[in-house]
Amino acid sequence: MTPPAPPMSERAKFVGFLIMALGMFMALLDVQIVASSLGEIQAGLAASPDEISWIQTAYLIAEVVMIPLSGWLARVFSTRWVFTASAIGFTLTSIGCGFAWSIGSMVAFRAVQGFVGGAMIPLAFATGYTLFTGPKAVLIPAILGGCANLAPTLGPSIGGWITQAWSWHWLFFLNVLPGLVIAIGVPLLIRFDRPDFGLLKGFDALSIPFVAAALGGLEYVLEEGVRDDWFDDDLICLFAIVSALSFVVVIWRSLTHRNPVLDLRALRNRNFALGCVLSFILGFGIFGSVYLLPLFLARVRGYDSLQIGQAVFVTGIFQLLSTAIVAPLSRRVDPRRLLVVGFALFGIGLWMTGQMTSQWSGAELLWPQAVRGFASMFVIVPITVLALGNLPPARLKMASGLYNLMRNLGGAVGIAVIGILLQNRERLHAARLADHAIAANAAMGGVLDRLASRFDAVMGDADRAQLAALGMLQRLARREALTLTFNDILLVMAALFFLALLLIPLLRRPGAAAPVSDH
Repeated sequence: MTPPAPPMSERAKFVGFLIMALGMFMALLDVQIVASSLGEIQAGLAASPDEISWIQTAYLIAEVVMIPLSGWLARVFSTRWVFTASAIGFTLTSIGCGFAWSIGSMVAFRAVQGFVGGAMIPLAFATGYTLFTGPKAVLIPAILGGCANLAPTLGPSIGGWITQAWSWHWLFFLNVLPGLVIAIGVPLLIRFDRPDFGLLKGFDALSIPFVAAALGGLEYVLEEGVRDDWFDDDLICLFAIVSALSFVVVIWRSLTHRNPVLDLRALRNRNFALGCVLSFILGFGIFGSVYLLPLFLARVRGYDSLQIGQAVFVTGIFQLLSTAIVAPLSRRVDPRRLLVVGFALFGIGLWMTGQMTSQWSGAELLWPQAVRGFASMFVIVPITVLALGNLPPARLKMASGLYNLMRNLGGAVGIAVIGILLQNRERLHAARLADHAIAANAAMGGVLDRLASRFDAVMGDADRAQLAALGMLQRLARREALTLTFNDILLVMAALFFLALLLIPLLRRPGAAAPVSDH
């Protein structure tokens, strides 16, 4: 039997936990920090538009594979050493990304970076709930929720500023100093568990490649499907089939094997199962809005990476403000009530954003983003408390991996759905605007003549002036079709958050959730 770990002082617990939260923040930040600078990276590496997308895809696929495996690794090798190894690997691969000499080398480094970084996310959650109980426990979801929410929100802002001030290489060199702090601090301070190499005997080794194939294949289909016409592409079909079959094997093995790598039996706990569903919806909302607003500002308003970062920065400010309010409220208020407030406000924030015009910029987006940012902590903190707060310690590490996986999958599915809606709704709105222009032919003819006369005064060529006027009308029509499309998607996301309110009454009060049997 593995001997118990030596006791940790309260100060060592808190400082060590904060260092682990920093590691989690850096791993999540790197998902989005390059999002606003892909154009600069593409130019620097002489990559094609199709190739550059793999900088994100490779990271996300590798990260989503590691997240559910991290709990089992921590049980075998201890949280202390798995987290330390992850921090060292994350730092070294970040340096590799900064010095990448081609798109191939960048994608390879990003894949390894996402894989090793993915372990830090669920282990920070599991450690917080293992080390702290009683009144101090309410700080854990507030700190971790702030990291989980702020990182993707601030990623484009930080990335745009760094790229404009220095170069895209520093997006990755930024990780070196925090990585060193984590690699030194965690082994010195985190000593609450020991390795249990006995788990290597009879462990479910067969499931590991199937977990990788199931999650990696799903992430590939979601990331690449929009660009490759979904199931019209043979490779997408192959990955979809492999992923589906692998999921069947993983579910069967996790429910029947004595020592599974991915333990789904925690889903028998009602609060945990519902918490995973709500975490999925939250991931859709957070990652979807972080993806959608910068896209609107770039494609409709023509903003560069720095301007986009400045426009969306307000969300992070209001997230910090709400953290200071939610943390003390969590000690006195039923988290289900906080969850109702959070989901309702988040939906209202998305609905407000869904009223955009093509002239909206940072000023008009201020209050919709403020509402959404303020609401986010009212969602993250109570979800985490309700989902993980009642699980037995023996299941916490592996359940934390599954819980965090659902948030990431929600983001991946959300971005894929957004891509589909962008294609379909833009075509629909463009066709409707064209029909309207034909129906109002006389009025449109007058507009076209006035534009042509203005261009003619500059160009001195009536035919070229007519073509220039037609081109301007086409660009204006496309801009308006895009704006209507973005609004449609935001309203769909708002409806999803309002529908999520129906699940909250099914949650049990904290402390009343039935424990999950180990058998």
